[in-house]
Amino acid sequence: MKAAKFVKPGRIELEEAPMPDIEKPKDAVIRVVRACVCGSDLWWYRGISSMPSGSYVGHEAIGVVEKVGSEVTHVKPGDFVIAPFTHGCGHCAACRAGFDGDCLDPDRRGSGGYQSEYLRFTNADWALVKIPGQPEDYSDDMLDSLLTLSDVMATGYHAAATAQVKEGDTVVVMGDGAVGLCGVIAAKLRGAERIIAMSRHEDRQKLAREFGATDIVAERGDAAVEQVMALTDGAGADAVLECVGTELSTDTAIRVARPGAVVGRVGVPQQATMDTSKLFWRNVGLRGGTAAVTTYDRHLLLDQVLKGSIQPGKVFTQRFALDHIQEAYEAMDQRTAIKSLLLVSE
Repeated sequence: MKAAKFVKPGRIELEEAPMPDIEKPKDAVIRVVRACVCGSDLWWYRGISSMPSGSYVGHEAIGVVEKVGSEVTHVKPGDFVIAPFTHGCGHCAACRAGFDGDCLDPDRRGSGGYQSEYLRFTNADWALVKIPGQPEDYSDDMLDSLLTLSDVMATGYHAAATAQVKEGDTVVVMGDGAVGLCGVIAAKLRGAERIIAMSRHEDRQKLAREFGATDIVAERGDAAVEQVMALTDGAGADAVLECVGTELSTDTAIRVARPGAVVGRVGVPQQATMDTSKLFWRNVGLRGGTAAVTTYDRHLLLDQVLKGSIQPGKVFTQRFALDHIQEAYEAMDQRTAIKSLLLVSE
């Protein structure tokens, strides 16, 4: 089968790799229909974080189950599924509490990347999310939106959920990448009345407004704080979604939050240290982390996509065949694509 591997910073290659097979009773083998490139993939692509050369890459996909292990009963061969990056077991304390992104099962990771023709998926019985019917039953746009449920839409929703966004709130969304834009969708879905999107790029601003943003702030740092405070009559936001992970973004998120608000942080932290004194002096809470993808998909998001209430697939602004994996990464790296879609099979 064809599979994408990391060669070195700035270089991804496609190679012929062994077909995956069932290795453990809770495994499934999935034929990938669509995959994509994530903003977090750019960390090692840009050399910000390390990854061993030769590693298979990708963590977002939808596909059709080919084989299942002896302990898998929830899905069967032929089922169309969302393959979350989280692999929750469904039975540990974290999963039972609704935090399957922090599953405590020590053996929950698959053996290969999702940017490939086939994938071995661990903890398949609970973590996979079944989609009614087959891929051919859905429009191209609907397939795109279903793909976002493997990560970015659920991650955007996690930001809103942990920030405790509620009906009538004023919400600030830090970040105009795919996760931030999905955060706008999530804030609206949870009833926010005003959504202030922090964005400096016209194409992303336009999509943010389409998703429900009522205001756009293009400034950064002190100027951004001043703008938000002006828009909120000096009070600050009821909830803030931090979808970037930089020190500047996190600092701004805290400063634009009103006293007693919560910052929902899903941007992967880019520094190991943080000054928490600003949280203390403003009674601002900080929550967030890895999204509970399976939980959110089953309880809410899959239904919203199937009903057409939300269309998060619009974050895919360029599409590529798997053979053009390098170009897909370059489009993300150079910001010519908000998110790159990979068409793998029918």
